[in-house]
This record gives sequence, structure tokens and C-alpha cells, in this order.
Amino acid sequence: MQGLYYNGKVALLRNDLPKPEPDAHESLVRISLAAICNTDREIMKGYKPDFSGVLGHEFVGVVEKSGNPALVGQRVVGELNEGCGECIYCKTGRERHCEERKCIGITGKDGCFAPYMTIASRLLHVVPDNVTDEQAVFAEPLAAALEIPDLIHIRPSEEICVIGDGRLAFLIAQVLALSGAEVTVLGKHEDKLRRFGSFAKTVTACDRRFDVVIDAAGSPSGIDAAMRLVRSRGTIVLKSTYAGNTEINLSALVVNEVTLVGSRCGPFAPAVRLLSRGLLELPAIELHRIEDWKEAFGSRAFKVGFDFGSC
Repeated sequence: MQGLYYNGKVALLRNDLPKPEPDAHESLVRISLAAICNTDREIMKGYKPDFSGVLGHEFVGVVEKSGNPALVGQRVVGELNEGCGECIYCKTGRERHCEERKCIGITGKDGCFAPYMTIASRLLHVVPDNVTDEQAVFAEPLAAALEIPDLIHIRPSEEICVIGDGRLAFLIAQVLALSGAEVTVLGKHEDKLRRFGSFAKTVTACDRRFDVVIDAAGSPSGIDAAMRLVRSRGTIVLKSTYAGNTEINLSALVVNEVTLVGSRCGPFAPAVRLLSRGLLELPAIELHRIEDWKEAFGSRAFKVGFDFGSC
């Protein structure tokens, strides 16, 4: 089997990967589409130095074999994190924070940049018939966006700033705008910012402050901007993950009584429902064959992925 494999130092296309066989609690998924996330790029820069395996965690596919017969033949998307089932996190509904968790394409589990992948059956969500593959592949980043209102109360009267003009910021801004709140997107690229115009204000520079600031820049510059833009007693939500460290002025958080919240993966069921209701604008995805992975990772298209349908 062919797949994009990270060996702990570099990514390479391998042609000798065995077709995976699911355990009793798992399903075998034939991948239809898989999308590139910024986290994949950061892993290739050393973000997860202990990981080796098939990359990729945003996918839509069809179940070919499963310990749950009801899933066979179903078109699905899937959550990332499989916990141990025994620890305090797993037993209190916080499986995503299990210290022994496996995370597809990131920690201890092969991902979706190959024609087949196994995944715990309980992590799968059936895709409604009115949602296309090209829409369904957005389920994972949309779930990550929905984690923000799951973590903090978004008031329609609040002024919110989203830092970043990439794919995740695009979904975050829409999710928050659905609350009725005023959303401003701070980005660097005029061509990308034009996509946000129907649901948010867009700026390339900003000297005002906001009640809630979301860092989705994907780089260390995001937290610096967030610290500058948040109001006293406001909230900063960190969505960026990247290789390397950054510095912040913790005294400013204390003096200004700013709440700092980390946020990553989110709830899939609401994401699938939202996709089915057609309330979001979704960008077109530029699709490549896995053999052309270097071209795909180098593309400047707004959303890029792999088409396994012809494999």
C-alpha cells in the first residue's frame, strides 16, 4: 500500500506499507478524500518528534470492515483521539486528554494519507447524504472551531477578533458570527481576507481592543498580537499549534486579569449537523494524487488535499 509516511525526521512516500487490519473495536476505512492541515506541516518541522507513521487526520471515507456491522458501507468522518478507557479523563468524558491516547496521524496511530486506515469504531460519525465528500472533509477543523463556544460563553453583544486568515480562522469566524457577535478578522493577505467579507470585518492592521481574541495565526506572532488586542478582563483563546517555543508577558495577564484558554479538538456531532444544514461557506479544495504530495504541500491554494478515489 502506498502512503505518506513520517519517519521521525522527514516525510517520504512509501510503497511498501501493509494494508491495516482492524482490531475488534475498530473499523477499516477506505479513504476517499484527505485534507492537509497546518499541524501536518508542523509535524514535518519537528512538532511531534516522537511520532513515526502515516500522516494525516482530516478525512472522509467508507467503512469496509468493522466490529460494528451497522457501520459497514457507511460514509464516515472520524475523531482523532482514542483514549485508554480507564483513566480519570476517559471516565469523565475527557477522552481527548487521556495521557495514553492515540491520535491518528499525530501520536501512536497511522493517519489517513494512505488508501486505508483503521480507527476505533466509536470515533466514527456517519455523513448525511446531502453532504458531499468535499464538504465532509471539513468536519475535523469545523469541530475544532466549535470547541471555542463549547469552552467559553460567546455573548452576541461581544466584539471578537480572530487572528489569522487561513482555513481554521475561516471556520472559526463563521461559527462565532452565527452567534450574532461582531467578528473582526486580522490577517496579512488581502486575497485570503476577501473570503471572509460576507460574515466578518477584515483588517490587515488594528489598534482597537476586543472582549475575546482568538489566536488562529499558526505562528508565534499570534499570541503577541492577541496580548496587544485583548481588553482588560477579556479572554484569549489559543488555537495555534506549531513547532518551537514563544514568550509572553505573564505579568500583563495578571495585571489586566486576562483569561487564557487553550483549545484544540472539538465535538464532531455538532460539526456534522452544521454541515448538513448548509449554514457555512466552504472553500473549494484543491485535490492531488498522493504521488504528488510535495506539490500539494507546496500549494498556495486555500485548502489542499488528496483524492484516493482513483487509487
